Amino acid sequence: MQHTFRELGVSSTIVDALSARSIHEPFPIQALVLPDALAGIDVLAKSPTGSGKTLAFAVPIVERTVATDPRPTALVLVPTRELAAQVTAELQSLAPPKKLTVAAVYGGMPLHAQAKRAAKAHVLVATPGRLEDLANRRLVDLSHVRTFVLDEADRMLDMGFQPQVDRIVRRLPRNRQTMFFSATLDGPVGELARAYTNSPARFEADHANQTPSEIEHTFVSVTQDSKVETLVEHIRSTGGLTLVFVRTKRGADKLVQKLGRQNVRAVAMHGDMSQNARERALSQFESGKVSTLVATDVAARGLDLDDITHVINFDPPGEDKDYVHRTGRTGRAGRSGKAITFVLPEQQAETSHVARRLGHTEQFEDAGLRSARPKLMYTSRRGRRSKW
Repeated sequence: MQHTFRELGVSSTIVDALSARSIHEPFPIQALVLPDALAGIDVLAKSPTGSGKTLAFAVPIVERTVATDPRPTALVLVPTRELAAQVTAELQSLAPPKKLTVAAVYGGMPLHAQAKRAAKAHVLVATPGRLEDLANRRLVDLSHVRTFVLDEADRMLDMGFQPQVDRIVRRLPRNRQTMFFSATLDGPVGELARAYTNSPARFEADHANQTPSEIEHTFVSVTQDSKVETLVEHIRSTGGLTLVFVRTKRGADKLVQKLGRQNVRAVAMHGDMSQNARERALSQFESGKVSTLVATDVAARGLDLDDITHVINFDPPGEDKDYVHRTGRTGRAGRSGKAITFVLPEQQAETSHVARRLGHTEQFEDAGLRSARPKLMYTSRRGRRSKW
C-alpha cells in the first residue's frame, strides 16, 4: 500500500517543501524508514544508491532539529566530496522553513572558511578526513550531535576510512539517534553497524522492489583503432547525459581531448583535479551544458544524479563490484538506462568472467564475443575461495 509523506508522519511544512520540488510520493526506502526515523529510533538500512535514501535521512534530520538547538546538532558522514556536496544541496532545499543552516566540510577547500560555517551550522555534512582535522584543531564541537547518519558505509570501508570514522564516533554523545545506510550489510559492514547502533530497526530496499527501472546491458567489440570513433557514435546517438568510465586519470584527460577533436564536448573528473575544477565539471554536466563526463572509478564514487541515461565503460572494469558501481549510475529513481561496455580482443576473457558472474553472458555473446571457460575455484579449510 502506497503511503503519502503526510501519512508517514512528515509535517505539512516539509511536505510543502517537497511538493515545491515536485516530490509527491515516497520511494519504498523512504516509506520504510521514515516512521521509525521520525520517532528517533536507530535505523539500519540496506539500500543501493539511486533508491532515494538521501531523503530517508534528510527529512528526519530537518524534522527533528530545532533552530535553537546547540550547533551542530546533526552530522552526516559521507565517503566523497561529491556526495557531500549533493547531500548538502538536498538538505538545504528542506532547511529554510525550519530556519536551519547546513554546512559541508570536505578536503580541497579552504579550511578556516569551512570551519566558520561548520561552527554556525545546525547540520553538518562531512567527509571523515576533513572533519577529524577540524575536530582535532577544536574548530568544531561534536558534543551536541543528537542525530548521526553514516551514508554509503560500505564505500567508507572500501576507501579505508574506518579508523577516522571510529575516532569521530567516539567524540559523539552516546545518547543519540544513529542512521546507517549501506548497499550491503554483510561482513565488516554488519559488524560496524552493530557497533554504532542501539537496537536499530532494520530495513532492506532493493532496486527490484522499487518503481520498475531497467538497465539494458550491452557489450561492444572494439579495436584500439575503432574505440574512440565507436564512442563518438554512441554519444551522438544518446541524446541524454553520458558518463564514460576510464581506468586512469591521464586516460580521462586524453580522452576528453580526443573527443574535442571530433567536436564532442566533454569534461573530465579525476582525483588530480582541484576541488573547484571537479565541482565546475560536475556542475556543467549536471546542468546539461556538457552532456559527457569522463571519469575514473574513484572520482565517480559519490555521483548521485538521476538524469544519466547512458554509462559507457570505455575501459572495462576488472571486478564485479566496480561494474555494479559504474552501471548503477544510470537507471536510477525508477528510470531506465543503458550500460555499454567496450571490449578489446585481449580483454574478452576477463570481461566474460565479470559478465558471467553478473548474469550478462547472453548479452556478451550477442555482441559476437566469446566467453572464456569459468575459472576453477577451490575452497580452503578456512572457507576462503581461492583461484587455482
